[in-house]
Amino acid sequence: MRITLTSEWPWHIFSLIAGCLLTLAFAPFELGYLALLVIAFAYFSWKDVTPGRAFLRGYLFGLGLFGSGVSWVYVSIHDYGGSSVFGALLLTGAFVCFWALFPALTAWLFNHLTQKIAVPVLVSLIFAIVWIMIEYFRGEWLLNGFPWLQVGYSQLDGPLAGFVPVFGSYGAGGLLLLSAGLVVEIMRDMRKQSLLLGFLLFIWINALVLRQFDWTHEAARSLTVSLIQGNIPQDKKWQSDVRVKTLRRYRELTQQHAESDLIIWPETAIPAYQSQVEDFYLRPLAEWAKQNQVTLVAGLPDRNLKTGQNYNKLIALGENSGAYNKNHLLPFGEYLPLQPLSGWVLDALGLHLGKFSPGGRLQPLIQVKGYPFASSICYEDAFASVFLPTLPAATFLVNVTNDAWFGHSIEAQQHMQIARARALETGRYLLRVTNTGITGVVAPNGKIVAQLPVFKEAVLTQRFTPRTGMTPFANIGNEKIMIALTLILGFVIGMQRLR
Repeated sequence: MRITLTSEWPWHIFSLIAGCLLTLAFAPFELGYLALLVIAFAYFSWKDVTPGRAFLRGYLFGLGLFGSGVSWVYVSIHDYGGSSVFGALLLTGAFVCFWALFPALTAWLFNHLTQKIAVPVLVSLIFAIVWIMIEYFRGEWLLNGFPWLQVGYSQLDGPLAGFVPVFGSYGAGGLLLLSAGLVVEIMRDMRKQSLLLGFLLFIWINALVLRQFDWTHEAARSLTVSLIQGNIPQDKKWQSDVRVKTLRRYRELTQQHAESDLIIWPETAIPAYQSQVEDFYLRPLAEWAKQNQVTLVAGLPDRNLKTGQNYNKLIALGENSGAYNKNHLLPFGEYLPLQPLSGWVLDALGLHLGKFSPGGRLQPLIQVKGYPFASSICYEDAFASVFLPTLPAATFLVNVTNDAWFGHSIEAQQHMQIARARALETGRYLLRVTNTGITGVVAPNGKIVAQLPVFKEAVLTQRFTPRTGMTPFANIGNEKIMIALTLILGFVIGMQRLR
């Protein structure tokens, strides 16, 4: 069969390339300005075509974006999940193909809704709202949420970051999308689009002004924290001989920092159930911490012997005690959605994953020197909904995670970038400690003030001041913003159809 090159093929290729380029707007590349250009291309290429063509171009765009941006899934499945090369490629390919459906749906819906709308600013507005609402659905709800590669995160070091404490990362992303649409409409006829240019300048000037605001304020006194990055190889940490060395090393590193108010270990730093190490390890550590007026926070798994339920857990020992059980579980890693299909597929591929139970949405906050803090484990730091219910009581944020599952891929940098948004949204310090990196302290403005090198055993000691007060976003939350966007979208479409 002979394939003839038509005018559609260049658009197919450019759509795929554009998706790949959008990955460069995120960490570790952080070419945030590329996001505006790539999104402007998507707007232009999806607009004046048939809905079917828009869907195809959107799907190819999604393949490029997720194929380049989340290829680290292969590392987790193959290198640490025990799957064969074929099985890992198959699952990674299916993963990318599935998430690519969401840019395709965005393109189709945007095209469909704007077929009979000729007002440029309304078309741009619909584009932004549709994109953000679909991002919100996949990032917060579907399969417990997959919030990676959401456009708002690409702007944390740019002017639009000023909107994050006001409207959250979704709101900042929406204004980026609106800006991209306006740029395209202005470029079509610059002589007739002075109003659109004024609207665009209004958005970006206000973003710069808002960046100067400090929405929260410092508490009375500061604290000293030590974050311990153990750098335990993921493929060895559960071996019995390595376990003993791991426990000994964490204890030694901890006791070298008795001057700190708070010491934090990573997710599952203790490679054993709590009941297995309670008597000979945790109690002596708790006694040492209490004598030195230190609060030690450590990650470990726990099992309820009565119910048989497993939990991914944080415990606090020493001067202050408490616990937090992870609530927002990782699909396919900590629980299996779509049962029994998912279980059958994973069993066929030789993958045996953990089964954990959620700890509950509202859990008592752990305190340090009278300052409560909000706890999160693993990718819970990707969800504002984990932290907002703890405010205004929580005076800083803590996240423990273990990105060793993804080796030397770009996942760790992407994850840290996402976590930074939570500090900016809440106006609070984020203390983030991981097994292999990136361990660091994020300031309330979203900037990293200190971090450790990756894949090195090290301890980061930093002084910081807890914060009180509320950002506008902390008072509003994503749900109200999405309701407002839904009403705006419905009003715009309704008014246009009544004309």
